[in-house]
Amino acid sequence: MYIPEAFAVADEAEARRIMREHSFALLVTAAGGSPVATHLPFLYDLEPGPHGTLLCHMARANPQWKDFAKLEAEGREALVIFQGPHGYISPNWYGPGPAVPTWNYLAVHAYGSPQIIDDAARTKAHQERLVEDHEAGFAAPWSVAGQDEKYIRRMLRGIVAFEMPIARLEAKAKLSQNKTDADRRGVIAALDASGRPGDRELAAAMRWGANE
Repeated sequence: MYIPEAFAVADEAEARRIMREHSFALLVTAAGGSPVATHLPFLYDLEPGPHGTLLCHMARANPQWKDFAKLEAEGREALVIFQGPHGYISPNWYGPGPAVPTWNYLAVHAYGSPQIIDDAARTKAHQERLVEDHEAGFAAPWSVAGQDEKYIRRMLRGIVAFEMPIARLEAKAKLSQNKTDADRRGVIAALDASGRPGDRELAAAMRWGANE
């Protein structure tokens, strides 16, 4: 990922936060030279791996998982792209002076070698963690426990679970750091007043960037 110095995220904790909060990400593989991408829900685990490990699964009918062994044999990595809040920035939100439109955003690229999990118990445990993570905020959370075991086993046979220890991370926060404080305040105010999805979240990210 192209990361000008002004937009580099030096704090890995911030990259981890983005991965956790924006966990529906894009898995990209290019075994044999042809890129393939799948949108998937990921869980981030701080251990093991140099930068933690991503836990995930995909439909067994999706042939992308067959790329994993090819990538390992070729000594190549997969890429998972996490997209944080983003939005259009109008030159009208700046003070006097020449300007052009741009796009502000947060993004994290995680690289590593996906490893398929063949063990049925571990596969089930992965799905239980995913469910617990997303059901945690509900008043009456749904749980795998107590469900029909035959049905659950049949559903698990239809997926391929995998882990990807993160070998390296790239994180970018393009949040108008190259603008004046007055221009940044103008952008934040406009985003706060916007009715477009994600703009207020982007404004909050810009406030974080100002206090980094």
